[in-house]
Amino acid sequence: MELHNVNSSNISSIGYDIPSNVLRVVFSNGGTYDYFDVSEDVYKELDSADSKGHYLATQIKNVYSFKKVR
Repeated sequence: MELHNVNSSNISSIGYDIPSNVLRVVFSNGGTYDYFDVSEDVYKELDSADSKGHYLATQIKNVYSFKKVR
């Protein structure tokens, strides 16, 4: 999965795997999480959000199942 850096105080980079609908989020503190069954539209909305941390907190966390990668 290809990751790209984002402009955020809390999130370092994000990536998306289309075949599996997995969103990967790398936080500034180094924590990396995969969120499952995320639509490509939600990924694009996160990527274009003015506040990625706010979007993640309100639209992704506690909505999608996730796993800590590292």
